[in-house]
Amino acid sequence: MHDTTCIDDVRKNDILNIRFISGNRIYLRPLIEADVDGPYPTWLNDEEVCQGTSHHTYPYTRRDALDYVQQANHTSRALILAIVLQEKHLHIGNIALQQINWVYRTADLAILLGDKSQWRKGYGLEAGRLLLVHGFIKLNLNRITCATYENNTGMIKLALSLGMKQEGIRRQAAYKSGQYLDIIEFGLLRKEAEF
Repeated sequence: MHDTTCIDDVRKNDILNIRFISGNRIYLRPLIEADVDGPYPTWLNDEEVCQGTSHHTYPYTRRDALDYVQQANHTSRALILAIVLQEKHLHIGNIALQQINWVYRTADLAILLGDKSQWRKGYGLEAGRLLLVHGFIKLNLNRITCATYENNTGMIKLALSLGMKQEGIRRQAAYKSGQYLDIIEFGLLRKEAEF
């Protein structure tokens, strides 16, 4: 008879030791199925968390989260990672390079800080810098973009803090909470990035 407690403890420790990219206060790691049993699925049902995003249009279930996590780890067109606090190993959000085009060497940056108690502490900026460096240096990308709703002041501030330039506006390109919203486009070239 095997002692499953020891096996479960080893698996849990392995999960806690996955540090794909380490920063000063956070680390980025792959999303894992255990994340689905934490607060992650509730973030996408929180109107305040999703205010400036395309999320919170339809209910987000545990099954949706599980499908997303499983797909996230089996694609070459996206790098989707959990943002985790170094000290507490607390999963506070997700960050991704999506729609990676290996011919044009481009990708879109997306971030969701779901744990509202961790907002305005600079974790999004640290995660963004870590992933931009990884994208430009390790993945040899030439251009990273992001787009956000005009009312998402946090993401606009983050994009500018990451050195991105506003490149355009898609007028009334989104509909949320009874109103049409512009989508603001940002971009950063590798030669413009400060590492």
